[in-house]
Amino acid sequence: MTSEWRRRDGRIGVLTGAGISTDSGIPDFRGPRGVWTKDPIAELLSTYDNYLADPDLRQRAWLARRDNPAWQAQPNAAHAALAELAQAGRAVTIITQNIDRLHQRAGFPDDRVIEIHGNMFEVVCVECVYQTTMAATLDRVAAGEADPPCPDCGGVLKSATIMFGQQMDRRTMMKAMLTAQTSEIFLAIGSSLQVEPAASMCAIAVENGADLIIVNAEPTPYDSMATEIVREPIGTAVPRLVAEILDGGA
Repeated sequence: MTSEWRRRDGRIGVLTGAGISTDSGIPDFRGPRGVWTKDPIAELLSTYDNYLADPDLRQRAWLARRDNPAWQAQPNAAHAALAELAQAGRAVTIITQNIDRLHQRAGFPDDRVIEIHGNMFEVVCVECVYQTTMAATLDRVAAGEADPPCPDCGGVLKSATIMFGQQMDRRTMMKAMLTAQTSEIFLAIGSSLQVEPAASMCAIAVENGADLIIVNAEPTPYDSMATEIVREPIGTAVPRLVAEILDGGA
């Protein structure tokens, strides 16, 4: 297996999906033991129109946010390895589908993490500009408000995440596309690459001359574009790949 791509010294783009956080105790969505695989109804909690229309669904969503394992999760070896890559001086930017902020907690520079699906630690109103912390809103849930409304306008509150059917943030997606366009190496780690437009970052990177490296246990729709496909566990694969990049493929 060629290691030529490891010797490239230009910009590195990284797309991370739920699979990178499973070693931290956060289950993925579409894997064999994924949240949506085991409970297809749970996917409705992430569907924007259903969330707005169904108060019962919103009540379930607030309980799911309260019980999200990300509150107790710690960065794992893969998160730490990517932080090491940045700390070593490489021009690396992460585009993440995850909302857990484990990259930042591992020491990766916050200004080089593009959260295309938002994050779980903030709450916004769908009707006005009100925003607050998730912790403050969960305190209201604990106090008996099963579906807390916006205190300013009475509108529906939701986590600051992008749900299915909700428009992506244009500025954030432009930053992600620019990262893909300017990368020499593009790592896709722990993503099924089934959700667009995130998955299309792989094609954008390849079309602009990048080597695409896919680290995922299951086949993806973009495997045919990849320079290298890695099936070993992410917790060992990413530290190994980072070490090889820093060693220049030696």
